[in-house]
Amino acid sequence: MPALIVIPARLKATRLPDKPLAMIGDAPMIIHVWRRAVQANAGPVVVAAGDQEIVDVVSAAGGQAVLTDPDLPSGSDRVHAAAETLDPDGAYDVVVNVQGDLPTLDPALVAASITPLSDPNIDIATIIARITDESELSDPAAVKVALSLQPGARVGPALYFSRNCIPSGAGEHYHHIGIYAFRRAALRQFVALPPTVLEVRERLEQLRALEHGMRMAAALVDTIPLGVDTPADLDRARRLLSAN
Repeated sequence: MPALIVIPARLKATRLPDKPLAMIGDAPMIIHVWRRAVQANAGPVVVAAGDQEIVDVVSAAGGQAVLTDPDLPSGSDRVHAAAETLDPDGAYDVVVNVQGDLPTLDPALVAASITPLSDPNIDIATIIARITDESELSDPAAVKVALSLQPGARVGPALYFSRNCIPSGAGEHYHHIGIYAFRRAALRQFVALPPTVLEVRERLEQLRALEHGMRMAAALVDTIPLGVDTPADLDRARRLLSAN
């Protein structure tokens, strides 16, 4: 399936303003993410930037960036805008949304996010990993997913997402990793939908798709990239990449 990889990024952020341009070693964070997305070899990579400064940085590094409306409400809207600008005729069947704050991203995760779309009934695919750190179970920053995963399977339907620990009872729990592979028609449908009750309540955009009857599936992977949301996360990313 031809895939277009899009990394949404903007400078305005409540907890860590200007984070796409925060330096980590020799490069801004957005360049680390762009490099790793390119290394995935899953398709052409473009940064959907909400600010000209991001476009300039990516272009100087040899990458491609599209300037999008800074007032777009979400990363998915920014991804959609970039895809429509670059590929208005829909030559790419799949658009992958790779968050711009994952500087330690394993490139293999980009391709892994596409695998559930081998089922023609799935509209949106994503990835998850087993929770091995029990502190994540009570951490609202670690989004959990109720997944119907059969024994030995690596892909299963995603039934619900929450910041609380789900499902109840004994068994594995899964950490959701915010990389999404949309069928092109599904992305167009998703951004046209209004926000929903559970989406607003949980502060999780993906619930909009489920509430409107779209089908999601998740692939199990073995690594969780560090998401940078706070100054402490940024310090940790700098230590991790410096060590590597």
